[in-house]
Amino acid sequence: MLRSTWTAGRRGALLGASAAVVCATLTACGDPGDGGYAAVGPPRPSATAVRPTGSVTLVPLDAPTPSSAVSKSPDGEGTSASAPAAPSPAGAKSGRSGTPSPPPPPTAVSTTAPSTPAALTWGTPARKATAHRWCEDVTLAFRNSGGTAVRSGTVTFGTHIIGALGIDWATIESTEQLPVPIAAHAHTDKTWTVCVDAWRVPLGMHIETRDVSVQWE
Repeated sequence: MLRSTWTAGRRGALLGASAAVVCATLTACGDPGDGGYAAVGPPRPSATAVRPTGSVTLVPLDAPTPSSAVSKSPDGEGTSASAPAAPSPAGAKSGRSGTPSPPPPPTAVSTTAPSTPAALTWGTPARKATAHRWCEDVTLAFRNSGGTAVRSGTVTFGTHIIGALGIDWATIESTEQLPVPIAAHAHTDKTWTVCVDAWRVPLGMHIETRDVSVQWE
């Protein structure tokens, strides 16, 4: 009968071989400098962390123009920091619309010449006999060549009494009103019946209205 006997030396050899197989299967074994440990699982983080040397500004991602942010100093304490204001749109002013105001219209310059005073002229009297020898119809044509209308005025007639032999015995004056208003650069005609006293013109005599004097405003 054969009998197997396990000794300590054989057991040690068997354990050594098993460990070598496990080491080769899972991962490479470390070199003697690593103390013979296998690298299993993720590496452990370093015990020494690098701390920031300056301020760190935290800006919210959902805020387009943050008005303020929280900064952390290297010692971990939070401090408040103001963010720069957003730039204004081009052409915009504080409290006003971005559309620039139109320039003021140019001041109108009057090209109208200043008005000139009234300038009244008249023609030679046109005479016409009536049924009475001491009366006659006298027509005058007026023209205002000035830049202002004639508002008022009078016409003074000088009527001559002529004898049968053509002698001018007397001149009688009478006054009538102008046909106003007479507009600037306008003309008008007016007829008056001019008479003298009947006794001044005996039978065989007649009258002639020759003289005209005009005053106006």
